[in-house]
Amino acid sequence: MNVLQIDPRDNVLVALQDLKAGETINFAGNDITLTTDIDAKHKFPINDLTSGDKVTMYGVLVGTVSEDVPAGTLLHTHNLHHAADPFGMDLYKEGEFQWNTAPDVSQFEGRTFQGFHREDGKVGTANYWIVIPMVFCENRNLRMLQDALLKPLGYAKSTKYADFAERMAEAATNGQDLTEITFESDESEAAKRLFPNIDGIKFLSHSMGCGSDRGDSDSLCRLLAGYATHPNVAGVTVLSLGCQHAQVSILQDEMKKRCPEFNRPLLVFEQQQYPSEEILLEETMRQMFAGLAKANKQTRQEAPITKLAVGMECGGSDGFSGISANPAIGHVTDVLTVLGARAVLSEFPELCGVEADLIKRCKTKTEAARFIQIMEDYNARAEAIGSGFSMNPSPGNIKDGLITDAIKSAGAAKKGGTAPVTDVLDYTEPLRRDGFTLLCTPGNDVESTTAMTGSGCNVILFSTGLGTPTGNPICPVIKVASNRTTAERHPDLIDYNAGTIIEGQETIQETGNRLLEMILEVASGNYTTKAVGLGQDDFIPWRRGVSL
Repeated sequence: MNVLQIDPRDNVLVALQDLKAGETINFAGNDITLTTDIDAKHKFPINDLTSGDKVTMYGVLVGTVSEDVPAGTLLHTHNLHHAADPFGMDLYKEGEFQWNTAPDVSQFEGRTFQGFHREDGKVGTANYWIVIPMVFCENRNLRMLQDALLKPLGYAKSTKYADFAERMAEAATNGQDLTEITFESDESEAAKRLFPNIDGIKFLSHSMGCGSDRGDSDSLCRLLAGYATHPNVAGVTVLSLGCQHAQVSILQDEMKKRCPEFNRPLLVFEQQQYPSEEILLEETMRQMFAGLAKANKQTRQEAPITKLAVGMECGGSDGFSGISANPAIGHVTDVLTVLGARAVLSEFPELCGVEADLIKRCKTKTEAARFIQIMEDYNARAEAIGSGFSMNPSPGNIKDGLITDAIKSAGAAKKGGTAPVTDVLDYTEPLRRDGFTLLCTPGNDVESTTAMTGSGCNVILFSTGLGTPTGNPICPVIKVASNRTTAERHPDLIDYNAGTIIEGQETIQETGNRLLEMILEVASGNYTTKAVGLGQDDFIPWRRGVSL
């Protein structure tokens, strides 16, 4: 098979391999002669289109053509413009939605993983100590602690790049040809951890906390509270300057809302109360060693699969993402929903064009109304600064077949499967219901993964067509490639190849089930994701306000 019609309502086909002008494609008994080359992942119309005609893909409106486009002609930015159907509360009909495509979950009923049980009933898939600054002024102290603690505690990453740089410097000093210096991977064993049950100490550097409106600083406190009370966190060190907007008292109030029973080590240090940086850091390290020793006593114990909260993310997407990796992740969403676990779809700018489907899937009118309100408010803010959801696709997206935001969004939304929407949350709000949740985050990969973790996801599935190193400090991120080429080109980044769907070797359901098996291995600590192995600790809070 060299082309695919994703939905029977579509009037375009997707090339599954490179096609040349003059080739004849037989589709539904009709011959289509290609008028242009069509690279794999790109689209062409089944029938002749006249300027202004609608283009349908994934069964939804994704654009209109700006000129006449004969059948078999490449659709690209020069002849296809973004368009999406309007949406509103009139689309929601009480009790109308019936989930007729719920998956078979017999393979996962009663399954468990080995996790860290917390005082609030949640279960962690990892056990990290975090150090969080309340304001960017504390980032230097954060770095000082990082430099001081990681090596003696056994958490320092490989120094292979530093070793290479030292040998290059020596060669340059001696006038040696630098091309003769080869990179040597460090194959040495990892240092022995002083606290073996603590997976690492993570330092959440950021650029916020003061100098912006109070909305942003309060939002930061809520986000940090989500991390401090996260089931993957064993203990917390808080560094505060003292005079910033983001006060420790706000953080503690937000922590109490999320976890009233919180009993893990919480160490707070305010620099303006100490006579010197030296004394501050000395006391911080002394107390951290005692706290780490206490947290190290906790071990993994059996937990039901229902304790999983899995975030669904995509980045570096391509024209195959929406027909392989994302639908496989969507199957995982549906299985988790049936089992009573939690699945989370974020990136609201990448739901543009599929709002109608999500509105109809909301379990109650309340969720539908809130989803509409958040989407409209978010897009209005974007348009107020001269942007908007339609400007979402990146140059890499466009090059690889995602020509309009609606095309990108319709494919991205496949990560949400077909399950009913049980909840709709705004940024920094904690997960509160089992099933399938929509969480408002930006389309920015790291801002979104940062937010999903802050709301309580303990594993993240991240699909990518082009490859990306994105990770998170405390939540394991499983990278799922949409195609074999990317999986094999970036073995240091990719955990899972969903390209078997494109190749016809597996069904979406089979690939999704294998992926859920990997989630259980990751959640039990039996498989280290590539992002974790690289120390890819990406953390970017979303700045929604203005600088003052």
